[in-house]
Amino acid sequence: MIKNKKFKEIDEEFICDNCGMKVPKLGYSCRDHCPYCLHSKHVDVNPGDRLEECHGDLVPVSLEIDSKKGYVIIYRCNKCGKIRKNKAAKDDNMDLIIELSSKQL
Repeated sequence: MIKNKKFKEIDEEFICDNCGMKVPKLGYSCRDHCPYCLHSKHVDVNPGDRLEECHGDLVPVSLEIDSKKGYVIIYRCNKCGKIRKNKAAKDDNMDLIIELSSKQL
């Protein structure tokens, strides 16, 4: 499988800026959002590059279901307004995923 050259895999633990929970490494791919509250941080221009200067809170606003990726969380940055998408992780809060599925972007 050929990976996108713009994709840099970074799997690290962090403290969520939104809920304050300690988020562990994902272990099978990149950890890019909090599994407890689903929020993320606007730090990448391309996945894993850490080149985005905004650093706003990426708020989960909706959900897509992709036939290959499964659940895809749609985010809106509360600082710059950009829309970003991230694949849901296996350990994400399923109640919040279900709640997102009923929201339109």
